Amino acid sequence: MRRLLLLPALVLAGCVTPDVVPTDVARDLAPSGTLRAAINYGNPVLAQRDAGSGELRGVSVDLARELAHRAGVPLELRPYDAAGKVTADATSGRWDIAFVARDPERARDIEFTDPYVIIEGGYLVPAGSPIQTIEDVDRPGVRIAVSRGSAYDLFLSRGIIKNASLVRGPSPQAAVEQFAAERLDALAGVKAALTEYARTHPGYRVVPGRFMVIEQAMALPRGRPLAARYVREFVDEMKASGFVATSLLKSGQKEALVAP
Repeated sequence: MRRLLLLPALVLAGCVTPDVVPTDVARDLAPSGTLRAAINYGNPVLAQRDAGSGELRGVSVDLARELAHRAGVPLELRPYDAAGKVTADATSGRWDIAFVARDPERARDIEFTDPYVIIEGGYLVPAGSPIQTIEDVDRPGVRIAVSRGSAYDLFLSRGIIKNASLVRGPSPQAAVEQFAAERLDALAGVKAALTEYARTHPGYRVVPGRFMVIEQAMALPRGRPLAARYVREFVDEMKASGFVATSLLKSGQKEALVAP
């Protein structure tokens, strides 16, 4: 997996988005004159927030800065602690671009690019849990903690979980706390984050395998066709040029995969 991230990328001739965004596209992209980017730091693969300063960094922040630079407009980062809260604001006019996982339910209000990062959804369980496989989780009596409105909550809610029950917290961090405090049977989440949690909390382990592939994409509110077309091409270029791969490595996300 890691080798794919490090492979040299080729910029395809004739497929490079212009470094200066045309005026009509910039207006569609940032109608207020400022590009307002929703940043979900609840997913540490995409964004991290410094506990002391509150500063945001990560691949989604780098992409937002590059896009604002090309559009010639100021950038305003709007932090969120959960993807479900980002998508809940899709029709409120609070943001112009966002960085969330593609999902058919979200697509009613949001227009997605192709994915730029691929991550996995997995389960964390207590070290002594009888759960050994992904299939073991979906059994009567098993309680699974999830972040409400997350990509994995939406996925598991679509009939994937038939016997176990989902216990929803308002954010990924809240779901972790609820999982530990209420001694729930499993915690669903981004596998990379769960692996890091298990590394620093010896009483827990990650179940081998994954229950889903999460396609992280850039998103815009529906009704901005010029901006949507430009951002789709922008994402393709950022992947092909190596920008996404470099940003992931810079923020310490060595196991994340750049989407094809």
